[in-house]
Amino acid sequence: MTDEFDVEFEALKAALKAAPVPDATAKASALRLAMENFDKVHADRQGLADQTRLDQDRPVQAGFLTKVRMMLKSISTRPILTATTSAAALLLGVVLVLPVLQHPLSLPEPKVETRAQTLQKPADSPVPVAPTVANSVAPNVTPNLQLAQPQPLDEKPMAPASPPKPVASAEIPAPLSKQAAIGRAETDASKNDQAAAMQAANDQAAIADTKSAQATATLAAPAQTQVDKMAASGGSPITTAPGARRMGIVAETNSADAGAAKLKGELGMAMDGAAPLPSIAADQFALAPEPNTEAFSNAPVNPVHVTAQEPVSTFAADVDTAAYSVIRSSLNAGQLPPAEAVRIEEMVNYFPYDLPQPKTDAPFQPSVSVMQTPWNPATKLVTIALQGRSVTERPPLNLVFLIDTSGSMEEANKLPLLKQSLALMLPKLRADDKVAIVAYAGSAGEVLAPTAASNRTKILTALDNLAAGGSTAGAEGLTLAYQVAGRMAEKGRISRILLATDGDFNVGIDNPDDLKTFISKERTSGTYLSVLGFGRGNLDDATMQSLAQNGNGTASYIDTLSEAQKVLGDQLSGALFPIADDVKIQVEWNPAQVAEYRLIGYETRALRREDFNNDKVDAGEIGAGLQVTALYEVTPPGSAAILNDALRYGKNPEPTGVGETGTGELGFLRLRYKNPGESTSHLIETPITPDSTPTPEANFAASIAGFGQLLEHSTYLGDWGYDQAIALATASKGADPYGYRAEAVTLMRLAQSLSQ
Repeated sequence: MTDEFDVEFEALKAALKAAPVPDATAKASALRLAMENFDKVHADRQGLADQTRLDQDRPVQAGFLTKVRMMLKSISTRPILTATTSAAALLLGVVLVLPVLQHPLSLPEPKVETRAQTLQKPADSPVPVAPTVANSVAPNVTPNLQLAQPQPLDEKPMAPASPPKPVASAEIPAPLSKQAAIGRAETDASKNDQAAAMQAANDQAAIADTKSAQATATLAAPAQTQVDKMAASGGSPITTAPGARRMGIVAETNSADAGAAKLKGELGMAMDGAAPLPSIAADQFALAPEPNTEAFSNAPVNPVHVTAQEPVSTFAADVDTAAYSVIRSSLNAGQLPPAEAVRIEEMVNYFPYDLPQPKTDAPFQPSVSVMQTPWNPATKLVTIALQGRSVTERPPLNLVFLIDTSGSMEEANKLPLLKQSLALMLPKLRADDKVAIVAYAGSAGEVLAPTAASNRTKILTALDNLAAGGSTAGAEGLTLAYQVAGRMAEKGRISRILLATDGDFNVGIDNPDDLKTFISKERTSGTYLSVLGFGRGNLDDATMQSLAQNGNGTASYIDTLSEAQKVLGDQLSGALFPIADDVKIQVEWNPAQVAEYRLIGYETRALRREDFNNDKVDAGEIGAGLQVTALYEVTPPGSAAILNDALRYGKNPEPTGVGETGTGELGFLRLRYKNPGESTSHLIETPITPDSTPTPEANFAASIAGFGQLLEHSTYLGDWGYDQAIALATASKGADPYGYRAEAVTLMRLAQSLSQ
């Protein structure tokens, strides 16, 4: 249908170009006669002969489809170009109606009808038709006109003085536009035959408008069908609020760029220049709310293990903090976070702790404390903390910003916040650091070649020019980012890709397992990959976690500019400068002292026992000055808190109170790590003794662990609740220079209110 319409459209343009040069006098005379006839017929039909004609060329039109046209004009090209291929056909169906709607006169709407109902009427049924100049003066045609009065967009059209006389649709050709008809009349007027010129204009408009009407009937009907389906399903009125589709059609991927450009250029559509959307009634244009497609990386909560059967616990270190920020985002939005979004280790590791710096050449120092469990006096809480070495000097950085500019990143808390966040980072970089920018949507491209970090103006300009639109070809962007990092690689420099996204990969590799395989191959280049998450509603946390964990990097979620300052400002060295790779933690518990144990958190970081000594197994990284904290709840033999019954056919160890070494050790801690760039690991060992002194830092970590368990509805807390968590956090808040701990107490209070 579009090709046929284009052929007729090109024929019309060719006919206009081939017309003789008009005579100025005849042109003016024909135009004056046309307007006089138009005004006379119009006034006679409505009994308004005494009223002067409107002095504006395009008074406001009324009607549902006119409001659709105005709405489309208020939407910029970028959201239109992010529509799906399927939605593009529907969109074009609406767009092709516009030539008909550009006429400045409009009939009143005696009753509300959908577009589909109008198009389905038989040819001989009375149909109100907006006139053109041509059909207002052409012989053998009786026009049916109603002058539209200017009125605000959010008001209904004025009622007509009297019902218009029904006219068979077959008698009046569908209008093209008043301007097109006048233009044709001006061309033919050069022959000094005014009557023939006006007749020719009418004939030409009829031919072109027949094609336009056919295209409208064919393409607009499916669009209205989609609208009617959404209205029937309870869609809400159109809105510009985040999380809603302006067009009432859920769309994510590209429409045809060439088709949109053709429509914009040849039909003169004002697709740019945002303006307030007109009011549209719910029964005229329904809206489909954007579905929540968030996906979180998690696993079943760690169970209680019987020490005699499984004495060894092994997991990878994790300094990610994304889960805490996601939880904060949910609570500040007035909602409890989904249980699967809670990763307790990321909540605990969000906070800086006052821990001793390493005393040896090792990159981190382990610390252990033992205290009574706050939520169960019959058990003990063992806290294991690793303090990474702080650095004052670091090697220069090769930093590649890999930025998601797909259509899903358009909202204010996504791409705009992303730009502000990366801008905060630039002053923290050194003059010898280098920055490159790769952006990806439907395809990937290098936006900024490697540039010295001191050239902030050039970097900020490249950031400011980024705009959202298109589908999410994340894998293609990752490939290009690794290629750029490879070109930048030099001995003595650190290469890191910083991926900023909502994680919504929908083109190319989009499965977390497939991404794991892809990234595992790329990390051998020595380039680290860290992920910054933005936005909610379609946040793909599972993909972000897979990328960060397998790319030897970290995952953070940025919901505010303050969080950007924390991650990319205050903790920049830790985020970008690694001091230890593949850090693994293993604890062997003494069955004579510990009958049962459970690891709180780290479900997605579990390793097999044999993985600990296998240097080919990937684990977590620790950055300069960062910390890792893990908590175990352990139960002594003979305690009333033991959850598992004694074995009928096996022998349980006697609670002698003394381990194999005769020291009464609770367990034995082993740590493995690699220096960055090395392939062989190093081992650190230390015993866990029951006399390890608890510290206020351990108490605060326990309060956060309890908070996380409350959010995931843990069955291990008994009657312990938010009041107790708040009291413990408040009492152990200690030094809080950035206010992070005070904010945590506020979030606990908020969660308590939302839970009631």
